[in-house]
Amino acid sequence: MRRGFRHPWALSLGLFVVLLGLWEAAVRLFQVPRYILPPPSRILAEAVLGFQGYLPHIATTLGEMLLGILLAYAVALPLALLMDRFPVVERALFPVLIGSQAVPVFALAPLLVLWFGYGIPSKVVMASLIVFFPVVVNTRDGLRAADPDLVALLRSMGASDWQIFRKVRAYAALPYLFSGTRIAVSVSTIGAVIGEWVGSTRGLGYLMLHANAQLRVDVVFVAILYLTVLGVGLFYLVAALERLVLPWHRANHG
Repeated sequence: MRRGFRHPWALSLGLFVVLLGLWEAAVRLFQVPRYILPPPSRILAEAVLGFQGYLPHIATTLGEMLLGILLAYAVALPLALLMDRFPVVERALFPVLIGSQAVPVFALAPLLVLWFGYGIPSKVVMASLIVFFPVVVNTRDGLRAADPDLVALLRSMGASDWQIFRKVRAYAALPYLFSGTRIAVSVSTIGAVIGEWVGSTRGLGYLMLHANAQLRVDVVFVAILYLTVLGVGLFYLVAALERLVLPWHRANHG
């Protein structure tokens, strides 16, 4: 195998280029109308040439995602600590958390718009609901991943619960927390866009709805492209931060 294809990005990039080429060729060969399926070249041209016009919508959706992530963390981390510290709290709340994942997010979006209005708050809450579950579950699991022998050793040496948490359990939880964060930032686009679909005046989700009504399918694809870039970009930003904070863990797990 050539050296270039040993890089993890090389094969993915090659496959992506091939799929785009097939898409472009099929649309032109079968003369598919642009209002049904535009060619990738038109989508990319629209994304690049119209970037200034899309920028306010990108900024709005990104702001909703980031605020939603912060809100989810503000609730999920203390709750995970409480569930770990007090088993009765976990027994009471964990079934509720599991059950909440069975509720379709589309069912909640109209209620959130009714309660919080058409502005950013309803989208932030929707994004935080999507992000919340993987963060709280991974943090709880991470707090329990500490080596029990090491914890017992520290207790035998007279260490307090706070010292054990700070020196052992918090470090054990960090890889799990980063893992949950990578999942959370990837799916945060879902909550923001669903909120914008239900009611908004700006954002990539809002743009998609209006473009679809006007048969501007190329604009819909551009919005999808930018959403993908936001999600993937945040994912790799968190991965880079993890390598910086936990170099030993990334070295051992690739």
